[in-house]
Amino acid sequence: MTVIEFKNLPQNLPNSQQCQRSTLPHLGLVCITSDKQVRFRTMTRTRYLKLSLSDRKIALTELYRHNLQRLHDALSFCEQNQIQLYRMSSAIFPLSDLEDGIGANILETMSADLATIGQRANALSIRMVLHPDQYVVLSSDSPEVVQASINNLAGHARIFDLLGLPRSPWSLMNIHGGKSQRPEQLVKVISELPENIKSRLTLENDEYAYSADEILAVCQQAGVPMVFDAHHHICHENLDSYDHPSVESMFYAARETWTNPDWQLVHISNGEQAFNDRKHSNLITDMPNVYHQAPWIEVEAKQKEEAIAHLRSWWLIKNNCT
Repeated sequence: MTVIEFKNLPQNLPNSQQCQRSTLPHLGLVCITSDKQVRFRTMTRTRYLKLSLSDRKIALTELYRHNLQRLHDALSFCEQNQIQLYRMSSAIFPLSDLEDGIGANILETMSADLATIGQRANALSIRMVLHPDQYVVLSSDSPEVVQASINNLAGHARIFDLLGLPRSPWSLMNIHGGKSQRPEQLVKVISELPENIKSRLTLENDEYAYSADEILAVCQQAGVPMVFDAHHHICHENLDSYDHPSVESMFYAARETWTNPDWQLVHISNGEQAFNDRKHSNLITDMPNVYHQAPWIEVEAKQKEEAIAHLRSWWLIKNNCT
């Protein structure tokens, strides 16, 4: 497995400048690598439902075992590249939340294998987190959608339990607010969630439905941490700089929602074609100055590990490690 290289990184830094390395936040790999070293297989619901019950079990068993090995590969990649934050794919065990129970039962039979992965992550000091898919909408005005969303979160929480990950925001499951102008519904549903979900739940601001201020208020009322996304914020507010005063104030306001501030996690992305472009760029070339105070940053860029390496190099140069 290839180790990513730091491009343009000065070599043989003086001892007085070596200390700047310790100021670099933990930068997180999101799900996969750009060079196909870490990839997961999947299966569509349509294809799955065409199979007989026995064939469904065979297909999912083989798929889950493959993805378990890829998850080991992801941890190996993170270890070799000194990455201590890894966002698991929400589709790593597809169809495990269906009513037929086949996928969920298969995962139970693989509990020892899952526990081994969790123990390995802990031994390597790699923080594992998750961002469930966009269909999780706890603020929906449809009871059916809300229940399906809770079922989805319950499935992810069960996987985290099987991995042996703590029931705390250390092993967070991060979601967006969902349907706009329904903060009371969102707070109510969160208050009624099972402990293994709520104890890990975090909320993130977005470009459309919930501004940083709005999701902050929900987090304060619901008693869950806020994951601040600076790019979502500048897009929602139509700002022209990551160093607008509101970026810094929202970063620190979000920190107050974390019982342990050392666990605060934020997201960074850049626009692809323009500063306010919602599509993600290949690399990170601009970031809020206040993010120097962030302990954990998920890097949401298309080139994944190359973006992390580029950001590390840029960070050292920006901090005069030359």
